[in-house]
Amino acid sequence: MERGGWVYIMANRYRGGMYVGMTADALARVYQHRDGTGSRHVRDFGKTRLVYVEHHDTIEGAIAREKLVKKWRREWKFALIEAANPDWDDLWEQWFAAEAGQK
Repeated sequence: MERGGWVYIMANRYRGGMYVGMTADALARVYQHRDGTGSRHVRDFGKTRLVYVEHHDTIEGAIAREKLVKKWRREWKFALIEAANPDWDDLWEQWFAAEAGQK
């Protein structure tokens, strides 16, 4: 994993409920969410699909971006996700599964 921080969005389905989070270790945090040991909100509402992720060079940059995105309207979050992932595919395999197998 790279240094800095990550902002990510978990969802339960296409254009469904979303959870915006920030972490220094995206692999571990997304795994926790998928395993049901991360946020209670993510677990209770089935938001286990990683639909968006972005890296920041500093943890402070990631924190600021997370706070900003959390304030956005749903439509703006939809546009952010769909610019990079129009079908709301689960990015876990693409981004992290190969690396998770190496740990």
